[in-house]
Amino acid sequence: MNLTQLFSILRARWLVGTLVLGATLLTTLVITLLLPKQYAATASVVIDVKPDPLSVMAYGGMPSPGFMATQVDIIQSDRVAQRVVRNLKLNENPEVRAQWMEATGGQGSMDAWIADSFQKNMDVKPSRESNVVSISYRAPDPRFAAGLANAFVQAYIETSLELRVDPARQYSSFFEVRSKEAREAVEKAQNRLSAFQSEKGITAADERLDIENTRLNELSTQLVALQAMSSESGSRQVQAQGSSGDKIQEVFNSPVVAGLKSDISRQEARLQEVNVKLGDNHPQVIELKANLSELRARMDSEIKRITGGVTVSYNISKQREAQVRADLDAQRTKVLAMKAVRDEGAVLVRELENAQRSYDAVLARLNQTNLESQTTQSSVNLLSPAVPPVDPASPKKLLNMVLSFLVGGMLALGTIMVMEMMDRRVRSSDDIAMALDLPVIGVLSKPGAQSRRALPNLMKQRVLGNSTPAPR
Repeated sequence: MNLTQLFSILRARWLVGTLVLGATLLTTLVITLLLPKQYAATASVVIDVKPDPLSVMAYGGMPSPGFMATQVDIIQSDRVAQRVVRNLKLNENPEVRAQWMEATGGQGSMDAWIADSFQKNMDVKPSRESNVVSISYRAPDPRFAAGLANAFVQAYIETSLELRVDPARQYSSFFEVRSKEAREAVEKAQNRLSAFQSEKGITAADERLDIENTRLNELSTQLVALQAMSSESGSRQVQAQGSSGDKIQEVFNSPVVAGLKSDISRQEARLQEVNVKLGDNHPQVIELKANLSELRARMDSEIKRITGGVTVSYNISKQREAQVRADLDAQRTKVLAMKAVRDEGAVLVRELENAQRSYDAVLARLNQTNLESQTTQSSVNLLSPAVPPVDPASPKKLLNMVLSFLVGGMLALGTIMVMEMMDRRVRSSDDIAMALDLPVIGVLSKPGAQSRRALPNLMKQRVLGNSTPAPR
């Protein structure tokens, strides 16, 4: 079907289309006039997504992506609606109670029934680019609509504050119990450490250990020095007890031995001189030999005394070395015991420090939750209250009539097409060609149609025929 055929159908059945369109417009107008007027009052709130300074330090200042969606769900929740009912004390109204009894027969909660009826007429719209949320309420009475919108705003502010304060109170009770347990743990750890220090006699473990370590180092140094002395004394003792005892350093350094050696040398020189002059049996030679023997005996005795002193010195060095070694072993044992005691005490100190840190952390959270549970400032603030509207929000006559015109036009067109399909007629040569699938050769006019069309021309020719000049 082309546009020509469509226009021919509409031209043929325009009366039906006009009736359908007119009936639709009339029905819409009547319904619009009969519908009760609904007034929409809107209140707006601004939501502060920045938490308080205490929460900023604890959790950071970035809001979650679903924060605004969560706030919208809270406004539309049953908790807020039922708070509206309680704030307005509608559950105490006898008329409302009678309506509830009639509608439900006393089944269920009256607050939930009233709240559900309120939620049907409420609309919440968050802003796309800001933190402003609009709360609208529709009602036949403009003052009632404004009152309900403001009541929802107030209930939402109170509920948001409760949602912040109630968990903080619960956490505060929890951390209060934990703080008592942590304090008891600190006291027990402190008592164990004090008892251990009293038992071991510890006042300043680190300073005492440093002193004992210093003494241990001194004994080690003394032992090394005595070991060197003992080694040297042992070497001198071996030399002294051998055939070269007169060659040790002590003998060389002895003035007595040196004097005796000088006397022996002089006596030997004199003996040789006298022996050459007087002979071996001369009394002077015999006396000189006796003196020389006595000097040598004295020197041997002095050498033995000196070598004996070397042995005594060696024995003393060995005794001192053994004593220092024993003292060193005892000091080492004492230092190791003190280190063990210090390590055991360090374990108790760490336990006390861990218990103290746990107590401090729990106490900080307790103070934080106590502050949060006592807050009276909500993150939701009223931006603009709802006022009774002057013009109704519905029904909208102009919009309804425009929509009715569009819908009526579509109904009229549909009705015409349905009637045409039920009673299809030939309205042009195109309909014949389409129906028979044959080309149209010619079109015959209705009888008398040609003569009627030609009659005016013929009359005109008769009236003006004589006055018309003949063509040359």
